[in-house]
Amino acid sequence: MPTYEYYCTACSKTSEIVQAITEGRKRKCPQCGVLKLKRIISAGINVLFRGSGFYVNDYKKSTSQDNKKGD
Repeated sequence: MPTYEYYCTACSKTSEIVQAITEGRKRKCPQCGVLKLKRIISAGINVLFRGSGFYVNDYKKSTSQDNKKGD
């Protein structure tokens, strides 16, 4: 699910809210509770890594035979 950035014109605070693409825009500020929330354009690049991560052995290592084939 994407993360959207919202700005409240009442309390001047920004919030990041995770919501489904099919959901409508939020109107109520999670900080002050006033219905003055506006969605703002942001970079939208929030990388979420799940699991244990990446390791050196996740990629193919070149061997001396591979180097000889290229010559």
